[in-house]
Amino acid sequence: MKKILGLVLSTSLLFYTSIANADKAILAGGCFWCMESDFEKLPGVTSVVSGFTGGKIKNPTYQGDHRGHYEAVEITYDPEKVSYQGILDHFWVNIDPFDAKGQFCDKGSSYLSAIFVANDHERTLAEQTKKAVVAKFPNQTVVTPILTASTFYPIKGAESYHQDFYKKSPVRYNAYRWGCGRDKRLQEIWGESATH
Repeated sequence: MKKILGLVLSTSLLFYTSIANADKAILAGGCFWCMESDFEKLPGVTSVVSGFTGGKIKNPTYQGDHRGHYEAVEITYDPEKVSYQGILDHFWVNIDPFDAKGQFCDKGSSYLSAIFVANDHERTLAEQTKKAVVAKFPNQTVVTPILTASTFYPIKGAESYHQDFYKKSPVRYNAYRWGCGRDKRLQEIWGESATH
């Protein structure tokens, strides 16, 4: 009995430790299907959830009202395996930081790119990475803003099909991604650094 209790307690402690070591990042990079796919491939990322953030309307929906919100992803990651810096580095090479109208074939305010920071440490790192991108492309204007994080609204209910869309509907997802020209444009901007 003591052995079983000890096993239960140690398993619970391991589970608690893994939760305690999980950090979150909220990023917008256009289509949340693509952002979900790109970040779930990054070692150390444990979960990516599609949703909306940045606007004032409560409980925005994809088919309904999401004015003022960005399509975004909430990324849960293990900071012992990937740092916030690593998350940001991966973000930049998966977006077009020069597009002021949206991302790739998706245009409109909800498809704009943005970094949502939760504290001063995240803001400092985000600003440093943005400065590095600006320095790398001195003849272009980097339009991706760094914004204070607000409520993140996961896609849910009847619209839950958006979560893990690239896994559930791979043919449709890949056709969309190719047709949108996302990877072609990422290659043009980032070359070998593009991670698709």
